[in-house]
Amino acid sequence: MTRGFFLICLLLVSALGWAQTDTEVYLFDLKVKNGKPTLSNPKNISNNPGYDNQPSFWDDDSVLFASTRQDQTDVLQFNVNEGSTSSWLTYTTAGSEYSPLRIPGKNAISAIRLDLDGLQRLYEYDFETSESTPITDVKIGYHVWFNDHILVATVLMENRMDLKVIDLEKGTQQTVQQNVGRSLHKIPGTDLISFISKKKIWEIMSLDPKTGESKKIANTYAQEEDICWLDKNTIITGAGKMLLTKKLSSDADWETIIEFPQEEINNISRIAISPNSKRLAFVAEESPAKIIQKQVKAFNSRDLDGFAACFVDDVLVSRFPNEKMYQGNITMRDNYERFFENVKSSSVEVVNRIILGNTIIDEEKTKVDGRDGHQVAIYKVENGLITSMTFIFPDGPLTDAESIVQEQLEAYNNRDIEAFADTYANAIELYNFPQSLNLKGRSKLTQRYGSFFENTPDLHCEIQNRIVIGNKVIDHESVTVNGMVVKAIAIYEVENGEIAKVTFIK
Repeated sequence: MTRGFFLICLLLVSALGWAQTDTEVYLFDLKVKNGKPTLSNPKNISNNPGYDNQPSFWDDDSVLFASTRQDQTDVLQFNVNEGSTSSWLTYTTAGSEYSPLRIPGKNAISAIRLDLDGLQRLYEYDFETSESTPITDVKIGYHVWFNDHILVATVLMENRMDLKVIDLEKGTQQTVQQNVGRSLHKIPGTDLISFISKKKIWEIMSLDPKTGESKKIANTYAQEEDICWLDKNTIITGAGKMLLTKKLSSDADWETIIEFPQEEINNISRIAISPNSKRLAFVAEESPAKIIQKQVKAFNSRDLDGFAACFVDDVLVSRFPNEKMYQGNITMRDNYERFFENVKSSSVEVVNRIILGNTIIDEEKTKVDGRDGHQVAIYKVENGLITSMTFIFPDGPLTDAESIVQEQLEAYNNRDIEAFADTYANAIELYNFPQSLNLKGRSKLTQRYGSFFENTPDLHCEIQNRIVIGNKVIDHESVTVNGMVVKAIAIYEVENGEIAKVTFIK
């Protein structure tokens, strides 16, 4: 359990599944200590604006991945033992390459090519000359080599991907299962391939490509579809800023290996392990704060196209907590076009920023034709674009909101339930953002938190950042609970010297 531009806004009142989000490829040294994987020596091996994704190992000391250059995606090789240098393996002006893999028994790689004419096929590329030849005309999404002539691949079918076994020597293909994920791997020490079944419950499955037999191995962690194998009994997956592992020889659930505090690492995916299991690579999205800063810069430059390009097509713009102002990128463009036509000068300055996962909260000073303003904007970011923007304005009743919020914080850390409850109104309401009621009434709050205080001797909350606007206090909180650290954002609303409402963002 955790603790819980006004003027501007008045004037204002995409086929493959490879979303081109800004991503980076990271490489780590990997060791197993006391049965647990540990990571060290991190490197950003792409370090490139734009899309870098789908790493795989050519050998123990070099990584292949898709990387953007000059408005197309080519295959790049990173060489660890050659001074950490990179070299381009493809440069196909007729299209872009994705998902590079070494072909068994050949000095060649395979990659999915998306041609400018719309064709999507699997090609073979000579490792030395980069000359390419098509492998199959089947519209493959993702693939893995079982041997030098048998492919296990996902094939695009309407709005889903189906799993097929393709025998290139015999010219045959067999559908194994419908509706599967993109993560395909050889299971070390076996003649099996793993895949993700996306039926009602997402499951990690094994496949014998020779017989077509499949079996359940385990459930995925939540609905995270990217996995890899450390050995035949150990699976690694990513979720948010975490890497987790599951031992098949144990009944234990998924266990966290590491949670990255760095702002640059988000939504970990596409994990790969070297053949000798001594290196691990994964893909992470860049900080969602970058897209927020990009739209601020575009607004201040009056770059309408650049500004609108930061938002999804159906972006929702609201007034806190969930009063809809308008929805849709087209409407947004129309509103801001009129705004730029009607004012001579406008600017936004971010004076404070809270980041929690894909939620960004900016405290902003605005200036419109010389008039100063103050506002807070809550942004939600998904796949590198802003999906919603919620404004908070300093229009609540005038009150010393910060002092009463600080008083309840001190009572919370002292586990003093009476002093804690006294800071709240009798009709206190606790919500999950934006407007999902979680608790109502001081008596229920006292009951819930009283029990919580009694059972949590190490309870302690630290404020990482705080924004005060009108009668609202926005706290970025880090809470220690039974040895675990939980982070959340709490938006407190104060009326008549009491906390009347709290909205949590987790």
